[in-house]
Amino acid sequence: MTHGNADKAPAAARPSGVIVTDPPRAAAEEVAALGGYDVATVHEALGRTGSLGPGLRPIQQGVRIAGTAVTALCWPGDNLMIHAAVEQCAEGDILVVTTTSPSTDGMFGELFATALQHRGVRGLIIDAGVRDTAELREMGFPVWSAAVCAQGTVKATAGSVNVPVVVGGQCIRPGDVIIADDDGVMCVPRESAATAVEAAEARTVKEKASRAAFAEGQLGLDRYGLREKLAGLGVEYRTYTEYTCGGAGS
Repeated sequence: MTHGNADKAPAAARPSGVIVTDPPRAAAEEVAALGGYDVATVHEALGRTGSLGPGLRPIQQGVRIAGTAVTALCWPGDNLMIHAAVEQCAEGDILVVTTTSPSTDGMFGELFATALQHRGVRGLIIDAGVRDTAELREMGFPVWSAAVCAQGTVKATAGSVNVPVVVGGQCIRPGDVIIADDDGVMCVPRESAATAVEAAEARTVKEKASRAAFAEGQLGLDRYGLREKLAGLGVEYRTYTEYTCGGAGS
């Protein structure tokens, strides 16, 4: 029994993946400006949005990058589409790789990094495994990954390049801005890049003023009006004697 014309189509007519070329990218000057701020600052400035979560960790320390996303959606244990994605990468990009189901296999190593460095790619974000980490650090190619694993991969199954992907609950589209540092990775939608720059600068100014106040001895309780909040929540101040002799639980 058949169920419509789709069941009659030959298998070859059913696409199993797509490689999208020349997607729109955030403006280079906005990407450069965002690269001047750390991930936590931009994340907070945008209302605590955009973080890809704690699962992606840097294999190096003291490095911050910002660039435009080229995305690769791979099958677990299969890095065929990373090879396809390299061709779509340009100077200033960051390659973002995820898999159709969880994988910790070492899908990326120093040979891929060599090819990407030649194209001016600024780093890799991969929700899977990497290997050759000593070589990657030595050659100065920044990587944030979900795992480090020597397990190799195959090149057998079609996926997609430059399609929207989800990492850490965040949708990343080709051309969106990726920022990564020691604290993790975040994504800024390409349409919001200019707004993010303004918001990050405003937060930086605010933090500078708070830093100066704290250096002079002011407390966050007073600077942020938190004493009133504590009182409104019913929190009481008691001396040690009051608490131990006539306080809670007596």
